[in-house]
Amino acid sequence: MWQTDISRQQVEVEGRRFTMADRQLLEQLSHAGADEALCAVCAFLAEWFSPSLMVEVQTSGSTGVPKRMQVEKERMMCSAIRTCEFLRLRRGDTALLCMDLKYIGAKMMVVRALVAGLRLMVRRPSGHPLADVAQGVDFLAVVPMQLYNTLQCAVEAERLAHVRCVIVGGGAVDEALQQRLAGLPCRVYSTYGMTETLSHIALRALNGPQASRLYTPFAGVRLSLSERGTLVVHAPEVCAAVLETNDVVRLHADGRFEVVGRADNTVNSGGVKIQIEEEEQRLKDFVPVPFALTAVPDERLGEALVLLVDAACPLPDEALLTEAKRRLPRYHAPRHVVRVEAVPLAGNGKTDRQSCRRIACQAVRFHSQ
Repeated sequence: MWQTDISRQQVEVEGRRFTMADRQLLEQLSHAGADEALCAVCAFLAEWFSPSLMVEVQTSGSTGVPKRMQVEKERMMCSAIRTCEFLRLRRGDTALLCMDLKYIGAKMMVVRALVAGLRLMVRRPSGHPLADVAQGVDFLAVVPMQLYNTLQCAVEAERLAHVRCVIVGGGAVDEALQQRLAGLPCRVYSTYGMTETLSHIALRALNGPQASRLYTPFAGVRLSLSERGTLVVHAPEVCAAVLETNDVVRLHADGRFEVVGRADNTVNSGGVKIQIEEEEQRLKDFVPVPFALTAVPDERLGEALVLLVDAACPLPDEALLTEAKRRLPRYHAPRHVVRVEAVPLAGNGKTDRQSCRRIACQAVRFHSQ
């Protein structure tokens, strides 16, 4: 069922079929034409059909400087098979690629099409991936921002409802967004993974009778906790080394797990450890504009929590601080409010935590002078 012999693979891209014999043509097409998204797909296929056993990928940069790394094509195909098996994708199904091919999530969509014989539709990465997609789509991969935007438009939301299965990666799906998925007939899953695991190694249902806060790892994936309480992944099919993540999780006896936040997003304020993602969730339905929590050095506390909020927020700073103090556990409330033109995001739509901290440090230092 799965085609893992690259010399025999073929993929249909926007109605045109390509094989290894088309490598030179693909290289030409990658530099021709005005459609940058199609050019990027052709460039990746040319690299995939090359004699090299490796493919270059780039990390997202959401928690540090983006870096390039070489990964084995064989491991990418193993990852693709696990996803296709779980989602019950079939040869001839249509998959929509609407993410930046610089990142592993988009590359894996192409690999899944190669391995499973999917028909690939390609759209320029945008906040509205279904805006000009009138025909049916069986499989869609998006980031939370794309999913949110799609649900804001009645026409696009209707098209989303007819997609058979959707995976959402590259960021957390908040409670409000998940609630909007409840009535959709399509299956929607949140993915867990990173570049090093060649996209995801676990999924959790966001809607339907199987909806859960817990991720279910794929077969062959073993999980444990480090001394810091972070998730350790042993997935030899997709990652040669045991990988200690920076994700603080609650690991359940049945092997499923719940993500609490990132260890590098843990703020130590006066000896109290604050997981900023958890506190952001508690403020989601109160702050009416995009926001993020971050921290700045503090002489007395070590670190002080800061609420970075879009300048368009109609609530005064004092009201924000007072309500945050009421909603959050004792000693977990922010000490400062910093207004920004836009909360900084990384290329994959995640909050750019380093930029948030840098902006907060500059603002708080300025105001304290």
